[in-house]
Amino acid sequence: MKISTILFASPMAKDIEHIFNSKKVAGDKQFRFRTEEEVTEDDYKWADAFIAFKRPPNFSFGNIKWVHSFGAGVDKILKDIDWKEDVLLTRTVCSFGQRMSEYCLSYILRDVQNHLRYEKMQAEKNWKLAAPTPLQEKQAVVYGTGVIGREVAETLASFGMTVYGVSLSGTQKEPFRKVYSSKEPLNDAVAEANYVINTMPLTNETRKVLNKDVLTRWTDAVFINVGRGESVDNEALLQALDNGHIRQAVLDVFESEPLPQDDPFWSHPKVIVTPHISAVTTPEEGVDCFLNTLYKLENGEAVGNAVDLNRGF
Repeated sequence: MKISTILFASPMAKDIEHIFNSKKVAGDKQFRFRTEEEVTEDDYKWADAFIAFKRPPNFSFGNIKWVHSFGAGVDKILKDIDWKEDVLLTRTVCSFGQRMSEYCLSYILRDVQNHLRYEKMQAEKNWKLAAPTPLQEKQAVVYGTGVIGREVAETLASFGMTVYGVSLSGTQKEPFRKVYSSKEPLNDAVAEANYVINTMPLTNETRKVLNKDVLTRWTDAVFINVGRGESVDNEALLQALDNGHIRQAVLDVFESEPLPQDDPFWSHPKVIVTPHISAVTTPEEGVDCFLNTLYKLENGEAVGNAVDLNRGF
């Protein structure tokens, strides 16, 4: 594939342009750097390739033959559009798995090491033993067994945790003790997990897959969401928190972002809210992944980050 004219649409347009100038990668290519609000119909007709985090409201395919997502997910690009089959879609793949693993591990350690209890005891000047629980005594279930889910599982398993997986297919993969299909009733082994972690991308099949029937199967579990907010039935999660099925929810992604001021998650005593920071793509990483993909496309090499349009990831 020959790419000559490249259009970027991002709030970080100026930063991205600066990175490209510093790398001196123009060669025989032309670039346009726009914010999402600045992109025009003329830009789409001019471009061979389009790069963005999400699809601008006025998006049209124009003469575009390749679209690249600056994020790992492509739901904000594919949502409510009939995709042209001859337009390639790729996504950014970098250190997301490691970062999400560290995010999840930090909150699990916070829990087993009794951080909140000791903070309260210190305020009360209360010297009392509250022994931490070894991670090797804990079980986790990771929803999503792709690249990110596997890396999260590897990290937790390296500390001795028993980790199960749940995927659409139920295909067995390392390092999971066992992988179950989300299309079947929740297995007893999965239902006994102490930590439930969602890493799934958003597709029609994963939308609200974590619903009332699923969330009420756990007892006293901690739920961590680093996948997509739309994979969770929010009302069902709030009920599970109030009824004790879920002891605490650590939420980094939401159906609506930024999280609305009147959303009950802000003030719920059992919810921790973070602003979609478990795996932030830096401009440098986004540019490096794009350039790597561009090089492979133009040299006829296999592209490992191409999106399967039928699966949505």
